[in-house]
Amino acid sequence: MISTVHGVVRAVHSDRLIVEVGGVGLSILVNTQLTTEVSIGSQLLLYTTLVVREDSLTLFGFAHDETRTIFELLQTVSGIGPKVALSILGVLTPEDLGRAIAHDDVATIERVPGIGKKGAQRLILELKGRLTSLTNSAAFSAHVPAWREDLTGALITLGFSPRDSDAAISVLISRLTNEGVDPKSLALGDLLKDVLSQGKISRE
Repeated sequence: MISTVHGVVRAVHSDRLIVEVGGVGLSILVNTQLTTEVSIGSQLLLYTTLVVREDSLTLFGFAHDETRTIFELLQTVSGIGPKVALSILGVLTPEDLGRAIAHDDVATIERVPGIGKKGAQRLILELKGRLTSLTNSAAFSAHVPAWREDLTGALITLGFSPRDSDAAISVLISRLTNEGVDPKSLALGDLLKDVLSQGKISRE
């Protein structure tokens, strides 16, 4: 995993930067706001996430570690991949996103290209309570209910990846909410059996 990149900006494009590190130019996808804040020849530190696909390796970069964490959290929402997550953070600041989730503000999230009403509602549903506060400094505190933490731990113990476990639990929450069932009212064993029956997570 490439967690940070510190080097000289060699090129600025509308959706990416070329940053030279040790004589190698790295192409890093960033949001449009960041491209307007940097200049060619300047030193830059980015907090990065490497997204691995069968046919590609894509590096995404952020000015703040907290923003990177939110980027990764957004991808646990059903139907949101890295490019959509980056687009969200290009339109909404972490503070705006936190407020929209806290106040069920669908209209604000709908401002993001590619996010319709249903997508905005799903994002709010699956992230509600996981971003409890956002400040002007973009720092935030994440609250994970005890039952969810226990369920994640159980899945990881069984050999499933943290990200896939988190995504599968989000799907479970969405379904239980639609059925009017509070997850915390169910036993851990029942929750675990339910997640495994979805067949949507893979072992590391």
